[in-house]
This record gives sequence, structure tokens and C-alpha cells, in this order.
Amino acid sequence: MDDRAYETAARVENEHWWFRGRREILASVLDRHLPPRPSPRRVLEVGCGNGGNLTLLARYGSVFAIEMDDRARERASLRGIGTVARGWLPDAIPFADDSFDAIAAFDVLEHVEDDAAAVNALRDRLSTRGVLVVTVPAFQWLWSEHDSLSHHLRRYTREQLNTLLQRAGLNVLYCGCFNTLLLPLAIANIKLGGLVSRNAYRGFQTPPRLMNHALEWIFKKESFVIPRVTIPLGMSIVACALRT
Repeated sequence: MDDRAYETAARVENEHWWFRGRREILASVLDRHLPPRPSPRRVLEVGCGNGGNLTLLARYGSVFAIEMDDRARERASLRGIGTVARGWLPDAIPFADDSFDAIAAFDVLEHVEDDAAAVNALRDRLSTRGVLVVTVPAFQWLWSEHDSLSHHLRRYTREQLNTLLQRAGLNVLYCGCFNTLLLPLAIANIKLGGLVSRNAYRGFQTPPRLMNHALEWIFKKESFVIPRVTIPLGMSIVACALRT
């Protein structure tokens, strides 16, 4: 993303319905595939941005994170959660040759030109029985100006993401869509949003309070079925894969 997008996201990600709802869904996925255990995990977030997910990930172990954008990385470091270092995919993952019990890449792969090399690099840093959790935007036909603003290179189908993970030698435990209940509204916004507003950053703006709460409430409802049920359609895809 460009600097303005990072800065705008930093201002709203604690209250905006999309960020809050996504964290709730990610928590349901992580709870299922990273259950409590006696020894602490080492958890790596790749492309942590402003650090909005670090508090969530800290529930599951000792957190390490990498981010290539200097200002976003500084904001993430100021949260005081774990260790945040400069790095990027596929060939600049710091922390020496350490392995991790869990790696999170939330809305990262769509930014990387060689996504296969990126997944291979993440696999190599997983410990045996380590879990990779990724989210990506779904379906190329949902492409919008928000994708262009965020410097996305592609959107994925479930089959494409499954294949990407399997070709890296990972065992896919779950791969399903989310942000499904609000999909009709999202499609309408994509198709008609440009007629309503010319502000390219409107997707980063928090709606009025009551609307924001309503959208968050609807979005969070999906956490009751994800990841126990595989949903075939939605704005995003979440996958968990195991290194055996």
C-alpha cells in the first residue's frame, strides 16, 4: 500500500468493522488449529503492517513480525508487542535461521510477484507440524479500485490457493471463503461506489457509528461457522496448512 493508505488504516483499524470482524474470524481459525499446549509457541507474522493483529497473535505464543514499510513498521513496534523487524517475501525473512510453530500472512501473498516462491520461503521457516495461516482477497471478478490502491497483483480462487499451498508440500487443513454475508453489499459498493464518491480512500473510512456496529455484528457472525464449515463464496479466503 502507499503511505497514505497505511496511515489511514492505522487510524481506523481498532474501530472499523472490517478489521474488527476479520480479527474475530481469524481468532476462530487460530483457536481451532492452534489449541493451547504446555510449551510456548513461536509465532511469526509476515507483512504485519501497522501491527493491528499483533495483540491477537500474542494469545498463541511469542510474537515476531516483519514489515518492509518503514513508517508502518515503526507504528507496529510502538505497540510493544513482540519483536518487529524489517523484511519481505520471498528472500528477506530475518531472525537468522529460526523456525516458527505458526506463521501468519494476512493479505500478503497478493502483493508478492512470485507468490509460489513466497510460500516456499514460509514453508522453510515452519517447524515440523508448524501451521501456516494465510488470507487473500477472493475472485478476480471482484477487483476494484481498492485493489489498485492497495497495490494488489491478483485475487485468488480457493482452488488456486489450495494448489499454491499443496505445491509447496504443505497439507491443507482448511481453505474457505469469508465475508460472505455482506457480499451483496460489497458487490453493490464495487459497482456503484464510484458513482457515489470519487474518494479512492473511502474503503478505509469508518462508517457512522450505528452502521459500523451493524456491519461488524453481521461480519462476526461468520466466526461461528468458520472454520468448521467450508464456505465457497465470499470477499476473502482463509487457509490453514500444515508442514508435516
